[in-house]
Amino acid sequence: MDDRFEQLPSALRARATRTTLAGVPALIATPEQEQPAPVMLWMHGRTVDKELDPGRYLRWIRAGIAAVALDLPGHGERDGPRLHSADSTPHVLTQMLGEIDGVLDALRSHDRAAQLDFDRVGLGGMSAGGMVTLRRLCDEHSFVCAAVESTTGWLGEMYNPTLSESARWPVSHDPAMIERIDPMRRVDGVRPIPLLVLHSEADQTVPWPGMRAFLDAVGDRYERAGASRGLIEVTTWPETGAPYEHAGFGRVAAAAKNIQTEFLERHLVGAP
Repeated sequence: MDDRFEQLPSALRARATRTTLAGVPALIATPEQEQPAPVMLWMHGRTVDKELDPGRYLRWIRAGIAAVALDLPGHGERDGPRLHSADSTPHVLTQMLGEIDGVLDALRSHDRAAQLDFDRVGLGGMSAGGMVTLRRLCDEHSFVCAAVESTTGWLGEMYNPTLSESARWPVSHDPAMIERIDPMRRVDGVRPIPLLVLHSEADQTVPWPGMRAFLDAVGDRYERAGASRGLIEVTTWPETGAPYEHAGFGRVAAAAKNIQTEFLERHLVGAP
């Protein structure tokens, strides 16, 4: 195991394994229980790796939820050049979006598959991982719930802001490429499922106004489908003290993790 794995808390290492799923480096951590556990598929943000935030995974497995954390393209244990720069984001999102289904297929044939309940799978991520999540939800899928944080479903607004006084993104991207991966462009494809959103209203990297507008559009879509807007659960903070109000939730980080775990307990562990 590499240093990142060895630095995880011993309680997590005891229940975790490092593996590769359809070419994607993954961390699988399962609860200590006899019956198959629901699964939360999780993607980190730009510049970090799947080992980030082990407290999140510990909360999940203690609640009876298996964690499957993935390295984004160009991050963590991925082969090839690092894709940490801001100009790489659309390529990272595009590639990861095309890999999710293959990851799930590979997970079904993994040595630990018998410990997992594939009828109860959630999807989520932070920042770039959240953007992939929201775009994947615009197409047909079998996820029973989703949880995102510090992210947006309106990439066009993030890169060319009109709703706030945020500075333009430091690099320009091909508009056609952004349109292909922008969830806002495909919101009519969203199937109503429970969705948790956590965000700092002072986020300097992914401004809140664009995400708020996207959630309004998703809520409208839920109602057109005969579902309640109440399936969308949102918690925001005016400010958290985190770097750029984006990298984690600063002094409310523990509260944010607890809110997320409670949501997953209700919609994964408690799912029929």
